[in-house]
Amino acid sequence: MEQPTGVRLQKVLAEAGIASRRASEILIAEGRVEVNGKLVTEQGRRVDPMADVIRVDGSRVPPPQRHLYLVLNKPRGVVSTMSDPEGRRAIGDLLGKHRHERLFHVGRLDADTEGLLLLTNDGEFGHRLAHPSYEVTKTYLAQVEGLLTAKTVRRLEKGVTLEDGPVRPDQVRVVEKSAHRTLVRVVLHEGRNRIVRRMFDAVGHPVARLSRIAIGPVRLGTLKEGATRPLTREELGALMDLVGL
Repeated sequence: MEQPTGVRLQKVLAEAGIASRRASEILIAEGRVEVNGKLVTEQGRRVDPMADVIRVDGSRVPPPQRHLYLVLNKPRGVVSTMSDPEGRRAIGDLLGKHRHERLFHVGRLDADTEGLLLLTNDGEFGHRLAHPSYEVTKTYLAQVEGLLTAKTVRRLEKGVTLEDGPVRPDQVRVVEKSAHRTLVRVVLHEGRNRIVRRMFDAVGHPVARLSRIAIGPVRLGTLKEGATRPLTREELGALMDLVGL
């Protein structure tokens, strides 16, 4: 007699840290679990955790990790390369025990920009996340020279034209003003080279300091400068949804 293939759904949920097997059975019975877009209420359903899309209460449960996915808080002055032939401090110098994992950074930040970088050894995930067609948002805090007026904010929101084409941010919000500088929160869905700095240069407010604080649903939070942490299950699941994995 042919044996059923796959892994029991409650075992997959338990191994993903969602709940114990018994509690996972209750989640299934309550109609809170989907497989490939369809509610599952029968116990013992077998799934392929690497291929099937599983959700609990609408949140994606990522497949068992065969790869590494890290958040890095890049300090100012660190170049976005794994090593630097000129001897400058590079991302690879910050990775400690992960240094030999063959990681690469998804996108980049210029040396003077600090904040959130994603690192992985999953090529398809990294390629999709960096590809402009998926329009994953990036959120920045920019400290700019001068007092940013409401008129200039509206101009930025309508879009400005740069030498390599127009840029139109999703959101520009003044957070704080001081005597000679303005702190601005900017959300963009593209990642052209030095795009935030060039955008503010175009309206006459050069950036004095710049930090990326989020990529899609991933927030920098309280992660210390120069430190790394793994993506959470929720973050990884949400990013996989955003890039169609």
